[in-house]
Amino acid sequence: MDITWLGHSCFKIRGSHATVITDPYPPTLGYSLGKPTAHIVTVSHQHPSHAYVQGIGGEPKLITGPGEYEVRDVLVIGIATFHDAARGRKQGKNTAYLVEVDEVSVCHLGDLGHVLTADQVEGIEGVDVLLLPVGGRSTINASMAAEVVRQLEPKVVVPMHYRTKAVSGELEPVENFLKEMGVIQIDPQPKLSLTKSSLPVSMQVFLLDYAS
Repeated sequence: MDITWLGHSCFKIRGSHATVITDPYPPTLGYSLGKPTAHIVTVSHQHPSHAYVQGIGGEPKLITGPGEYEVRDVLVIGIATFHDAARGRKQGKNTAYLVEVDEVSVCHLGDLGHVLTADQVEGIEGVDVLLLPVGGRSTINASMAAEVVRQLEPKVVVPMHYRTKAVSGELEPVENFLKEMGVIQIDPQPKLSLTKSSLPVSMQVFLLDYAS
């Protein structure tokens, strides 16, 4: 299984039987999405920078909310969460997705705005790879993201939705999250290639370069 970061909250997860793309964004955001194809597209919420499904080719199955789905031997479970710390009263709902590809469990938290409840942790338990926002503003910030990592105890952590040269705004830089995690320096890499047997024994944080 390969995981490529396409920028912002958008990843391409390519397995043996299917390709999944998460939270596709429009060209106006600042990143260059290109014209990727997929069998499955997950959308965490309906903000334009996370729901540009027309940018994805291949007539994918679109998943936009909580529930259990199976497409081409890929299991997708959507877990109801919120975009803010006020149970959605400020910014609405958000769906976190647990995606099982080639026996590796990947969790994409979308625009999560709060630390998880005990029920949400139970619904997401057993995650191998965690893709989570760390840039604050409209999502959890660095310290909250570190707390979510402690809640879920994944083997691999990949931050997303933070300030880059392509997108700045009011987002915090990823260095804030790395500091919270006690990580001094990481060299970004173009993609992650993982199997169930190659997962690290103890948790590791990885940075990905966004593909353009």
